[in-house]
Formats: sequence, structure tokens, C-alpha cells
Amino acid sequence: MQYGVFMMPSHPPEREVFQAHKWDLDCLVLADKLGFSEAWIGEHYTAPWEPIPSPDLMIAQALMLTKDIRLGTGVHLLPYHHPAELACRVAYLDHLAQGRFMFGIGSGGLPTDYTMFDVDGMNGQHRDMTREAIDIILRLWSEDEPFEYKGEFWNVNLPEPQYGTLKHHIKPFQPPHPPIGVASVSFASETLKIAGERGFIPMSLAFNQEYVISHWEAVLDGADRSGRTPSRRDWRITRDVWVADSDDEAYDKAVNGMLGRVWGEYLLPLFDQFSLLHVIKHDSDIPDSAVTPEYMAEHVWLIGSADTVEKKIRDLYEMCGGFGTLLSLVYDNIDNQQGWENSMRMLAQEVMPRLSDMNPD
Repeated sequence: MQYGVFMMPSHPPEREVFQAHKWDLDCLVLADKLGFSEAWIGEHYTAPWEPIPSPDLMIAQALMLTKDIRLGTGVHLLPYHHPAELACRVAYLDHLAQGRFMFGIGSGGLPTDYTMFDVDGMNGQHRDMTREAIDIILRLWSEDEPFEYKGEFWNVNLPEPQYGTLKHHIKPFQPPHPPIGVASVSFASETLKIAGERGFIPMSLAFNQEYVISHWEAVLDGADRSGRTPSRRDWRITRDVWVADSDDEAYDKAVNGMLGRVWGEYLLPLFDQFSLLHVIKHDSDIPDSAVTPEYMAEHVWLIGSADTVEKKIRDLYEMCGGFGTLLSLVYDNIDNQQGWENSMRMLAQEVMPRLSDMNPD
């Protein structure tokens, strides 16, 4: 099993943007030194708790500071980008990365983002735009002959060469394109069906069994459309992780640290507003009011000593039916830097080596 990190990136609203960005870069450098295989960096526009709108800028800087870790957008929200512009920018970044770049895509899910970009996400327009955008991007990357694309949302042309030197020329470094990952939060995700249909990397948050199984079933559903056979080895599962010398210490640092604060002040209230608390509960009879950071620590988060976290990862693996890469969510731990670095080190050096027997194929 591989292991990586997923950065929203998340920071408390009072954190200054430059300080937040610098901490994220330091975290990526640490992950690289500890042998984490990959890192995905998110994109948000209207979430003060997720304040970074340009993952590609962070990746461009991180490439200069790291050696081995693969870096991906987690994700570029395709409805909010002109596909021709993004195709050129991503291809350029792929050259800078020299084989270490992954192109994560998604549809978006925040109503305030929909409003800012005038996208009718409440009625599924964002998914239709995602499909059209990826069609355009892949055509620009794969075709050399001029074409005209008249779409529902964008019109794009690959122009004829002009004046002897002007032409479309920016293609990705990795043929035919960098690995493409698809992330989604919704139950039985329509976006993950795109991953299955096109052979892209599926990425899932892992909450209760019904929810996570619905994600793999969505991948299979999409794969059936195109006759593909998806591999669980490609499936990325994202969970909160905190490893410490003892279970009690891990519980304290998680619940009373930034992990507990993010869930208590931001994510759980948001899930409640979106009527998504049910995907977290291990028992549907549990009232919404009982889903607290303490509940997450007891039933969802992968926290504890190295022995405890190993067991919880194995239980998660069994619940999912197998997956290839565990992605640890990252939160701003400036106020507990030593504990955070120790957790990262223990996960890499004490927990993951014990899981070498876990092979989803």
C-alpha cells in the first residue's frame, strides 16, 4: 500500500495567507523526506477555512523544494476554468514537473462557488461542464490537425498554423497526458462514474461503509459504459490520521487540536447544512447532534498509537474491499508543529511498513 497526503489546504480563518502557504510548502517538503508517494493540493474560492485558490502555484514552488514526491491538483474545478487555457497551463506544469505531476479534476460542490462563477450546480450543470471541459482538454492534448469545437458551454478551436510560426504547440510532458485523478464527495458520485468510464484515478473520502461502497460502485458503473476493468490499486482513500506514542495522547492531540477544531467549527456544520451527516454515521439511528469531533475520534478518524492505527487501517481496507493508496488529510498545525511532524514520521516509519502485505489485486 502506498501512502500520501491530501491538502485542502485547510487553515483557520485568522491565518495570514502567506504564512499558511509557507506552512503548506514545509509540509510537502517533510512528506517528501519521509517517503510519502504523493500529495494532492485542493482548489477553493469561497471557503475561508480552505483559502488556497491556486494549487498549481503551490505545486510549481514545491517542485523546486522536493525530489521524489508526486504532486497533483486535488482538484482543479473544471467548471471554473476555460478548458483551452487550463490545457495549456497544465501541460506547461507537467513539463516543469518532469514526470511528477498528476492532474486532479472535479466538478465543485460549494454553492458560493457556483454563484461566483454563475454555474447552476444545484441542477447538475457543473457535472455537464466537467464532461465537456475534459473532452476539450484531451482533444487539445492529443490532436495535431486543426478543429472547431462548438460545445454547450465553450467554443474552442485548434487553429491552423499562421504567419509561418504561430500554432498550438503546448502538449504534456507525460504521454499521452499526466495521470488524471477524479475526486468527489457526493454519495454514489456521478463524477466518479466519469473516472470509471475514462480510466482515471478515483479518489474518495472514506466515511461509513454504505457511502464508500457507493463510490466504488460508481466507478464500476462508469467502467461498464466503456468496457473497462478498473483496478482497486488505483483507488485513493482519504482519511484523517494522527499517530502518537499512546492512544490517549493521540486522542488528546486530535480532538483538542486543529483536527478537532476544523471538524467542530467548519466541516461538521457544513455537512449538517448539506444534509450529509448520515454518510458519517456508523449507525443510522444515531442523532445528528451526536456527530461531534469526539464521535469522529471514536468511529472515523485513524488515530492512536502505531499499533492502533495499523489495526484501524486494516479495518478500513476490509470495509472498502481494498484500495491502493491511503491519503492522510492535512490541517494547519502551526500551534503543534512537533506533534504533527511526529505523527507524520510515525505513520511513514512505524505504521505503513507493517502493511506491505495489503495488495488489492
